Amino acid sequence: MDDVNFYNRELETLERERLRRLQDEKLRRLMHELATNCFYQERFQAAGIKPTDVREFADLRGAIPFTTKDELVREQRAHPPFGRLLTYKPSRYLYFHQTSGTTGNPLKWLDTSEDWETWMRCWAYVYRGAGVSADDTVFCAFSFGPYVSHWSAIHGARTIGALSLAGGGMNSEQRLRTLFDNRCTVLVCTPTYALHLAEVSRGCGLNLRDSAVRLTIHAGEPGASVPNVRKQIEEDWGARCFDHAGATEVGAWAFDCEALDDSIHLNEAEFIFELIETKSGEAITIEEAANKIDARGELVITNPGRAGMPLLRYRTGDLVEVSNEPCACGRSFARIKGGVIGRADDMLIVRGVNLYPSAIDNLLRSLPRIIEYEVLIRRVGGLDDLLIKIETDDAQPFAEIERTTLEAFRTQFAIRVSIEQAERGSLPRYEFKARRYKRIVDE
Repeated sequence: MDDVNFYNRELETLERERLRRLQDEKLRRLMHELATNCFYQERFQAAGIKPTDVREFADLRGAIPFTTKDELVREQRAHPPFGRLLTYKPSRYLYFHQTSGTTGNPLKWLDTSEDWETWMRCWAYVYRGAGVSADDTVFCAFSFGPYVSHWSAIHGARTIGALSLAGGGMNSEQRLRTLFDNRCTVLVCTPTYALHLAEVSRGCGLNLRDSAVRLTIHAGEPGASVPNVRKQIEEDWGARCFDHAGATEVGAWAFDCEALDDSIHLNEAEFIFELIETKSGEAITIEEAANKIDARGELVITNPGRAGMPLLRYRTGDLVEVSNEPCACGRSFARIKGGVIGRADDMLIVRGVNLYPSAIDNLLRSLPRIIEYEVLIRRVGGLDDLLIKIETDDAQPFAEIERTTLEAFRTQFAIRVSIEQAERGSLPRYEFKARRYKRIVDE
C-alpha cells in the first residue's frame, strides 16, 4: 500500500519483540514522572516499590492492580475537581475535557501540551490508516461541546496537513449544505449520525452520492465495524466507511486500515494492552491473547504517552476479540475482530440468550424499510424481554415488516421479541452516542 496509509511505517511494522521494547522504554519514561502523582504513589507504596523500580511492563503487572472508572469517579468526588490524578501543578495544563457521562458522573480530564501531542499522533494513525492525506478536506459533524473526541478530531486532521471544517452550531441540514458547498472529502461523526444525515438529505433533496465525500470515519459507539451498519453507510454515502475506537481517559487507541476486513488495529506504538478473558477471568498480555484462538474479554489499557493524567492498567469496560491473523496492510499491530463488541455491562440475557446491542443493530440494519428504532428492556420471569419500536418509510405495510423482523430474531437468535410501530419522526435522532436501549419498570 502507498505510504499515505501509514503514519509511521517503521513503527507500524515493527517485529513484536522490538515493539515490546519500545513500549517498555515509554513506560520507564512515564515512571520517572510519577513521583508527584498522589493517586498512583499510594498504589506503589502499597506494593512496596518505587515507580522507578518498574523496568518493563511485566514489573507493572506484578505490582499494580487494575484501575477502574468507578475509582476515578470516587477520586474526583473526594478531591474535587480533578482528584489526586494530576502529575503536575495545574498551571502546566492547557486542555480541559470531560466524558459524556453515559455510564455515570462525567469525568473531568486535563492534558498538557505534551499530552495533546500524543492525542494528535493517535489521530494521525486514524486518518492515515483510512487513507486521508493533505489533499483532503475533513468535515467534523460534531457539536463541539466539552468532548475531547470532537476537538482532537479536527486538530488531528490539521496535524496531517488536511483542511478541516467544524460543524458546531449547525443543524443537520446546514451541516450537509456546508459539506456540499465546500466539497468536503472526509466525514467524521458517529455511525448513527451518518445514517441520520442520510435521512435528512432525502428530506431536503440532496443526493449524498453527488457530494465529494469519499471516506467516512466513525467512533463513539459500535457501528462502523458492524457489517450491516457499515454497508448501509457506504450505500447511503457512496464512500468507504472506517471505524476507530478511543476514550477520553486514555486516548484514540485503535484505528481501521484500507484492508477493511471487519477488524481494527490496536495502536501498540502508543498504548500497552491486556485482556481480561471472559472465560477464565485472568489478565493476559495481548501477545498471549493473539496466540489463542478467538480470545475474547475486556480490554485493559496503559497509556504511557499522557503523563499529565496517566492511567495504569485501566479497565475500559470494552469487550473485544483479539485476532491472531496477519493483516493485508502489513502492520504488525494486533487487531480486534469487529471493533468493540460492546460494553461489559451492556450484555442482555433475553430468554436465556446472551445478546449485545451491536448484534441487534446488525440484524435490524439488514432489514429494508427500517429508518430508526428503539429497544425497551423489560424484566419478565427474571429475564430481559425486548419491545422494539420501529419507524419505517411507509412504503410497505407494517404487518409485513413486523413478520420479517420477528422471523429474523427467531432465525438468528432463537428468541421472540415484541414489535411496535412508532410514528414517523417520533423516535430520537442522535448526533453523539446513540441511546436506543432503555430499561422500563416491570410490567
